Amino acid sequence: MYIRVFSISLTPRKNNTHNIYSMKYILMTVAALTAAAAGISSCSGADKSHETANTNDDVILHAWSWSFNTIADNMKDIADAGYAYVQTSPANTCFVGEDGGMAIYSQPEDSVKGKWYYYYQPTDWKIGNYILGTRDEFKAMTDSASKYGIKVIVDVLPNHTAVDHTAVSAAMDSAVGGHENLFHANGFNLIQDYNDRYQCTTGMMGGLPDVNTENPDFQYYYMQYVNDLLANGARGFRYDTAKHIGLPSDPIDSAVVKAGGSNDFWDIATGRKAIRDISLLLPADSLFIYGEVLQDRNIPEKEYAEYMDLTASNYGHVLRNVLNSHNYYADSLDNWHHSVSPERLVTWVESHDTYCNDNESAGMTDDQIRQGWVFLAARQNGTPLFFSRPMGSSRENFWGNNRLGDRGNDEFKHPEVIAVNKFRRAMSGKPETIYANTDGSVIEVTRGASGAALINISEHEQEISMPTTMPDGNYTDGVHNATFNVTDGIIRGRLSGMSSYILTN
Repeated sequence: MYIRVFSISLTPRKNNTHNIYSMKYILMTVAALTAAAAGISSCSGADKSHETANTNDDVILHAWSWSFNTIADNMKDIADAGYAYVQTSPANTCFVGEDGGMAIYSQPEDSVKGKWYYYYQPTDWKIGNYILGTRDEFKAMTDSASKYGIKVIVDVLPNHTAVDHTAVSAAMDSAVGGHENLFHANGFNLIQDYNDRYQCTTGMMGGLPDVNTENPDFQYYYMQYVNDLLANGARGFRYDTAKHIGLPSDPIDSAVVKAGGSNDFWDIATGRKAIRDISLLLPADSLFIYGEVLQDRNIPEKEYAEYMDLTASNYGHVLRNVLNSHNYYADSLDNWHHSVSPERLVTWVESHDTYCNDNESAGMTDDQIRQGWVFLAARQNGTPLFFSRPMGSSRENFWGNNRLGDRGNDEFKHPEVIAVNKFRRAMSGKPETIYANTDGSVIEVTRGASGAALINISEHEQEISMPTTMPDGNYTDGVHNATFNVTDGIIRGRLSGMSSYILTN
């Protein structure tokens, strides 16, 4: 058992008259009262390296729109940057839009056409598509990943077909006994209320016809694809639009009853049940499986979490609020804003959806995203996912060089990103404490007495004097070569604007 102490309850806000030394007294008093149960280093600087807590140690690189060959060619850099997983875009046969154009997002006046979202429109469950590459190239990529100790997560999306559902392959139609058997009875009706579970799990989302994922014939066909991915080296899955696939407690569509099925897709997909003679090729607990369960009212998060990890979409929104305000106190980062334990959450500063759909996060600078990443990756829990923005992108030109298959920009291997990725793993088992300075411009994440991340989310240089769990002494950050001093549980030093510093004991 352990207790996490967050600075939001102990550190004064702007309008609080307590000074930093009275804060230190409060922290030391709390530590004295709870030290035996807390597993948290006190400000006295005693070595607590033997104390451990439940932690998530890994980070994911979302190699968004990178081809299989591009990922393989950059695998050494991915490994050297400290990632444990690389997540691909959907690997399945997909709708060929705009004559197979390879633009990430084309405008009418562009000479090269294309859209990134065509690979989110399945037409068959086979490995390989015109955007990411062939089945052989997929296997070469996973072979390269294995060489460098990286595991591959594949984005999968059984919930729907292409908008133009007539493009679905004859093989998939045949597998379910005819095209009409591929969809829910409600599958061509647009969802009007996303909090109505029948509409949410059986209706058409964004013009994408809703597949009858409970049809045993479909399950049998789809699981052959999943097992082929595993046989070819995949070691995890991200389930796109997972909240739109029903749970056992959800209403049953009439097409499910007609097909002789039940709401058992997640039992099949995670290996709890076989479908005829097919079961998940590898044990689910040896894989990283998570679902895009975007948060809203009436979403049975805890039931989904019985099958897989979940996306912490609300926490990403809160973190972006803080970063855009340059103020830790602008929102409540001490709360995970989720009903599920943080060990079961996938966290992000931004996702491909927040970047691309209405460009919700695309206007944020790379510096802002990076400081948010350092905060997430330094924390004790959640499994952070780093979204790779397009090469050449700017805040005026979100699509940058605008070519599908190309590598993203260099931010995934920025020195600060590498430093915190490696810090996270080095801090395995160490409990966190979060502090912020008085105006919320600097956040400190400490991990027991073993390490600390200092993050300046403002655009200006900051001189700090704030509590820490680090032992007394002088510490030098390896990226910026900046020195910080800890005396009597107070850390002092200077931080440049929009920069982070990693200190280890």
